[in-house]
Order: sequence, then structure tokens, then C-alpha cells
Amino acid sequence: MTTLIPVPLGEHSYRIAIGANTRRQLPALLAEHTPLTPKAPALIVSNPQIWRHYGTDVQEALTQAGWQVTPCILPAGERYKTLRTVEKIYDAALTQRLERGSTLFALGGGVIGDMTGFAAATWLRGIAVVQIPTSLLAMVDAAIGGKTGVNHPQGKNLIGAFHQPRLVVIDPDVLATLPPREFRAGMAEVIKYGVIWDAKLFDLLSQLPRLDRMAALPAEQLLQILQRSCQAKVDVVSKDEREAGLRAILNYGHTIGHALESMGNYRLLNHGEAVAIGMIAAGELAVALGYWSAEAAAQRALILKAKLPTTIPAHFDVEGLLALLQHDKKVQAQKVRFILPTAIGHVEIFDQVPTELIRETLHRLQA
Repeated sequence: MTTLIPVPLGEHSYRIAIGANTRRQLPALLAEHTPLTPKAPALIVSNPQIWRHYGTDVQEALTQAGWQVTPCILPAGERYKTLRTVEKIYDAALTQRLERGSTLFALGGGVIGDMTGFAAATWLRGIAVVQIPTSLLAMVDAAIGGKTGVNHPQGKNLIGAFHQPRLVVIDPDVLATLPPREFRAGMAEVIKYGVIWDAKLFDLLSQLPRLDRMAALPAEQLLQILQRSCQAKVDVVSKDEREAGLRAILNYGHTIGHALESMGNYRLLNHGEAVAIGMIAAGELAVALGYWSAEAAAQRALILKAKLPTTIPAHFDVEGLLALLQHDKKVQAQKVRFILPTAIGHVEIFDQVPTELIRETLHRLQA
């Protein structure tokens, strides 16, 4: 059974399809829920690992439905999320003569989704993109909402565009081949939704005995986690598509998290691990400022249950982290904006957090 979640964004509206084997049902979902047709050439953008597991399924399904699809295989890893790598998509688009009626299919995790979305936003000033996320993090976050982009050496996702997909297809079966570390990374974003928006999701996560492995989650609970997380993202994005206000709360844990990723050259900590530490830091800031109390311990318990890190690597330079915060996309009028929790299911935006308090918190969290 496939669950459909509408994303109401006016002329940019689309649907999220969640269900077992949906990757093989892609042509039918496209025909029923999008205006896209197989008349123009298309690309499936992926990386070698994902393509080896699922590329044939997707390509054969589309080919049998009349699509002219060609694979474009990119190197795997956050460190390749650059303009230079996106040029490979442009090169393939040129070779295959993609036109304005063409479609890019993003088959992979958040890195593939972000780069494919950015290529779609900028090729011929904008063509269609369909997201087929294969990681938990991409399923509940990166594939939804239309944020696309690449990294700059001095900051994450500084180069990008808003470009909504035409369809998001989530097949939980593909998580079976996801490395455990990547599954845990995705759980950080799930926990985030429980803290910022959905207290019932937080309660569900609290009741489960383990959060660190897909095999430890009953299929029904995994579907609930996917559905509630996606719905939380949709609720926020549909109210604020371009982050004029409310959507900023989705950056909970990301302010410090992005700085940690950057300092580790996108190799030492993956995105979810950095966000987990960022959420711990944001919780401590909220406690210090008097906005949170016992909930901080409940958040920490979930992060530990997911076997995610809660401390900053000892060799990271705190002053360097403070400097990186100034390059964050969320800086306004040279003030770093923090998303801080005030209750489970609710956060607020603050731009008056004292630098000395941030410094003290970072030092306290160092391993």
C-alpha cells in the first residue's frame, strides 16, 4: 500500500509517495501524479554504490514505460558536493541533448538529491526533477522542500536555489542496504522533527527500544516514522516555501552542525552526526538561557539511543568554529540565528545569543 502526502505549494505542488517497492512503480506514479511524459530524453543521476543496488530497477521500469533514460554516475561523498561535480551532470545533459521538457531523476542520498536538484534548477533555466531518495536522511529531509545546492570550501550549501521536485518516491525497502552509520545519521533528522514540531513523534521514538538500526524497528513503526517526519517537513514548508520565517526552524541543530561538518572537511563527521551534536549544543544554550529544563535530558536520551555523538571532537578549535558560524547562511545583520527549543514540539528563533555563552557551551561539549 502506498501512502500519498500532498505538498501544497500552489503551482509548485507535488506529492510524496511512500510505500514498499515504489521504485519499481515509478512510471505508474509519474503517470498518475505528474504531468511529466517520456517524450524527451532524461537522466538518472546516482553514485556507484546506489546504482549497483537499485539503478537497474529504476532504469528498467522507466525504459519499459517508454522513457529515454541514461545514467549519470557521480562520485559518492559530501566532499564531492561541488560545482565541479555538477558540471558532470551538465556535460551529460549536453551529450544526451536534454531539453526543457526533460527530467532529471535523483537516485541516491542527500548529496545526489541536492546536486541533481541544483542541476535541474539551472539547466536551461529550470527543468523537472524527481527525487528517489535512498537514505533515511534524504527521505525525511533533503528530498522534500526544494532546497538544492552545493558546498563552498568555507561553508555548506552556500551555492544553491529553491527548485521543487515534481514527485518524491520513498521506498523503505532500499534502507536495507544503507550502512548503519548512515541510518543513524538519518535518525538525527527524525529526532529533530520530534523536538521542533511533532511531540507525538518524539513520544513514539521514546517508546522504541532501539533507534540505531533499521532491523531493530518493526516495519509498521518505520513507516510511521517516515510518514510523520515527512508530514512535519511538509507542514513547515507549505507555510514558508522560501524560508522567509517559519521554515528556519528546520535548521534546528544545523547552525553549529554545519560548522562542525566544515571543520572536519566533510569527512570526520557526517551530516546527521554533526546535527546531533548541534542539537545537544542548542539544548544546552536553551537551558542556560532559561527556556528549557528537563526536556534537554529527554532529547539527549534519544540521541544516545540512536548511537549518535553528543560531544565535539577534542582537536576542533572552538575559535575556529565561532568564525565558521559567521559564514552560515542564517546569519542576518552579522548576527548568528539560533533555533532553540522551548518545549518538546516547539522551538523559537533567537539572534541575541551571547557569543561568550556560545563559546562556553562549545568548550563544555568538547570530548
